Amino acid sequence: MRAPKIVPINLIMAKAVSSKKKAVEKKELKVNSILITQPRPETEKSPYFDLAKKYEIKLDFHPFIRVEGLSGKEFRKQRIDIAEYTAIIFTSRYAVDHFFRICEELKIKVSQDMKYFCITEAVALYLQKFILYRKRKVFFSADGSNQGLMDVIGKHKNEKYILPVTDSAKNDIAQYLIKHAIKYAEGTLYRMVSNDIATVMKHAYDMIVFFSPFSVQTLFDHFPAFKQNGTMIGAFGPTTSKAVEDCGLTLNIKAPAPNTPSMVSALELFLAKNKKN
Repeated sequence: MRAPKIVPINLIMAKAVSSKKKAVEKKELKVNSILITQPRPETEKSPYFDLAKKYEIKLDFHPFIRVEGLSGKEFRKQRIDIAEYTAIIFTSRYAVDHFFRICEELKIKVSQDMKYFCITEAVALYLQKFILYRKRKVFFSADGSNQGLMDVIGKHKNEKYILPVTDSAKNDIAQYLIKHAIKYAEGTLYRMVSNDIATVMKHAYDMIVFFSPFSVQTLFDHFPAFKQNGTMIGAFGPTTSKAVEDCGLTLNIKAPAPNTPSMVSALELFLAKNKKN
């Protein structure tokens, strides 16, 4: 009769600890509730609601910030003559909206020769609301990053740029333009204002999804001692992802990506994998 194999007690303990750790990790990955830091979609046909139904999760919407546009009178004080510029840089849809709003308010006709440089293809396509897209010169970052956009701008150094910004933006693109002696003017078109998030943050969400660096800033403005403690974080856009990581948070979902161009598709992929676990 073969003697039973004796397993060292330290190996048994190590396996037990490893199994317990894996169980805890699986538990931490369980997603039952998600906070989307944007306004609730106006239509019930939003893919967010399809996602909630499919994976039986609770989705709450609460915008951490709101955008307040500057008036035409406020913009005039900046002494920027749009007609003198040959190109404009858009890093968000907000910038697109408020640029054309200001132009309409001040009855400024944008030249058909104006060139548009956009942070993502999605922002570039958004221009279709305001211009005849196919008849204009529109460029965008290949990977949706500031560096990608700067690489494109670097091929057009002789243009004279308008760079729309918020009233409190720290802009890598502005530093690039200065470094390479590219002519430009910063134009403040809108300001970001923090909303009250005290009530919504009383709830313990399994995941919080951010869409703007300012939303991340709002979280820490209201809760300077915020600790992640297993809460998963999603971020849309390279500047938002950077803001999350700069605050020392672990980023679980990052979009856009080649296989997940939207936050909904990124969440879908994450939840599908999560369900298998």
